[in-house]
Amino acid sequence: MFLLATAWPIQASAQSIDDIIKRGKVIIGVNTTTPIFGILGKDGQPEGYDPDVARLVGKYLGVPVEFVPVTAANRTSFLLTNRIDMIIALFGITAERAQQVWFSMPYGSDGAVLVGAEKTKAKTIEDLAGLRIGVPRGATQDLVLTPSAPAGATIMRYDDEATGLQSLISGQVDLAGTGMLVYKALNRNDPGKNYEVKLVLRPLHFGIGIRKGQIELLQWLNTFVYTIKNNGELEAISRKWRELPLGELPTF
Repeated sequence: MFLLATAWPIQASAQSIDDIIKRGKVIIGVNTTTPIFGILGKDGQPEGYDPDVARLVGKYLGVPVEFVPVTAANRTSFLLTNRIDMIIALFGITAERAQQVWFSMPYGSDGAVLVGAEKTKAKTIEDLAGLRIGVPRGATQDLVLTPSAPAGATIMRYDDEATGLQSLISGQVDLAGTGMLVYKALNRNDPGKNYEVKLVLRPLHFGIGIRKGQIELLQWLNTFVYTIKNNGELEAISRKWRELPLGELPTF
């Protein structure tokens, strides 16, 4: 059974595996605005790479998953204020974020990129001058471009990735910040413009985010990632949603 929390979520005070099991559910923040990694299905439930990994967390814990929609801008605050137990939402592992949260071993990889139609010419950061770029507020694309975009580039920040992509389709922006493979979905949904990756801003590995100090939970999550990597379940998720083999993932 999988639940989607649509109202303001109750505080997720669980601090350990035993707490989660005793409560009878695990509360996981997922992003539902990013094709391939997380969207809302026709039944109103999250689907994609990240929700499928979250469902496996529930399977291995033996409890239902309650999904809480999060964005790049609010996911860390939802975690730190105990509204969710963990983040499985395109949470790229960085040294800066690790000052606030702990990450599991990587369970997926992608890249923070800018996509645009074939006619838009941009191969370097300097080429962004004069262009309008839509990025999810607080996401890696925003963090990379804010200090490095050239004079004349207009950065337009959106609350979620879906809004930025829709702005690209409607012509309100020239480029949109997203993941490596999203251009495929854009070309299916908006044919004729030949969307493509223009710039790779940063390669990313995604980890499951938890509050600092939760040593037992971190150890369990690392064991969980190790297990689903080696028994083929994570490979199946990658082939289903990314249409690519999982590939090598680093460990730490």
